[in-house]
Amino acid sequence: MDGLLLTDELVLLAYDDAGTNRLGRPHLDYGLAGAVLLELALARRVEVVDKRLVVTDPAPTGVPLLDEALATVGAGRPRKPKDWIGKLAKGLPDRVLDGLVGSGALRRDSDRVLLVFPRTRYPSPTGAEPAVETAARRRMVDALVGDGPVDARTAALLTLTRAVGLDRKLFRELPKDRVKARMTEIAAGDWASAAVKKAIEEMQAAVIVATTATAAISVTTTS
Repeated sequence: MDGLLLTDELVLLAYDDAGTNRLGRPHLDYGLAGAVLLELALARRVEVVDKRLVVTDPAPTGVPLLDEALATVGAGRPRKPKDWIGKLAKGLPDRVLDGLVGSGALRRDSDRVLLVFPRTRYPSPTGAEPAVETAARRRMVDALVGDGPVDARTAALLTLTRAVGLDRKLFRELPKDRVKARMTEIAAGDWASAAVKKAIEEMQAAVIVATTATAAISVTTTS
């Protein structure tokens, strides 16, 4: 599997130029779990059948992160996508960040706030937006301002950003009505097989359910 994974692109988009996660936890965690499942759907390894996620092809993808998730899903009983999000989310941000640091896309900076509280940031090594992040942004913006067909990976990435609420941060310069209408149009478009589209829709719904539930719990415990 060539190029960046959806997990890599989501992390790059979620971290600002200062290396801070502007999406917050656990939204990023759940979004990454959804990204892993989307990658498996795009690779034709999983499908949603009777609202349950099932492995249709257990052959390894060659990507450890994806293959571990594939084995986990395959070893358990069929569950709804939302039931896998929390299970697969654990440790994902650190693994993806380690990979991006290892590839040189990001740098790891550790210090202490007020000399007491530990803090780790992940800025670009050059201080400028990584080229791979710029390319991902350009793909999404081109899809939103255009009216032609959209490739499956770009549609999936747009779906992810919408599910975790990152779209509101990424596309502030675009008219809200246009973004909303185009997102709906892309979701209904003929850019992937019916099985893949169904899986992507289910993953988006699963991530939204997970993040919404977490937000509700947070409000309840702090009020």
